[in-house]
Amino acid sequence: QAFPLPSLPRKQPTVLVVCGPAQNGAIGLVCARHLRIFDYEPTIFYPKRSPDPLYRDLTTQCEKMDIPFLSYLPTEVQLINDAYNAVVDAVLGAEGEMGEGREPCAAILATLKHIRIPIVSLDVPSGWDVEAGSSGGISPDVLVSLSAPKQCARRFLGRQHFVAGRFLPYDVQKKFELNPPEYPGTECVVALRAPR
Repeated sequence: QAFPLPSLPRKQPTVLVVCGPAQNGAIGLVCARHLRIFDYEPTIFYPKRSPDPLYRDLTTQCEKMDIPFLSYLPTEVQLINDAYNAVVDAVLGAEGEMGEGREPCAAILATLKHIRIPIVSLDVPSGWDVEAGSSGGISPDVLVSLSAPKQCARRFLGRQHFVAGRFLPYDVQKKFELNPPEYPGTECVVALRAPR
């Protein structure tokens, strides 16, 4: 929804999915799989792979779908700008404080801050404080909040904001006093902010 195939500027719908070592990285792997199913051409950069069996299984699924993995992230930003239509930021997410200043996350964030193609952040933009918002992190064009928008989403100034949370059980919604949006038809994602 964030970047429909016909709207992409290049003939090939290439997307770079940058995955961190924790939960948000696993979500990035799932995202790459979905992108492949919907005819995009994802490439994954996953430098610090988790030993967790679930994450290993997600990696194997991506490999079996012939999704290529980069062995390094080019520090020459123009190479990324020229090769891809967009970048999916699945580096840190809500667990950002665990790795923001450590490698390889610090180098990844330094590179992502300088690219010109659109960035789609999953849940919490990498480098952002979950509650306070940006503190020198990246500036995504699109934010996809998972379950519900986090407090930091109030400071999001990008083009579009989506929430993916239809899967939340009613008791969880009630416990956390969540007021989810209406999901039309069978949609699992809904736009909270119209495109600018």
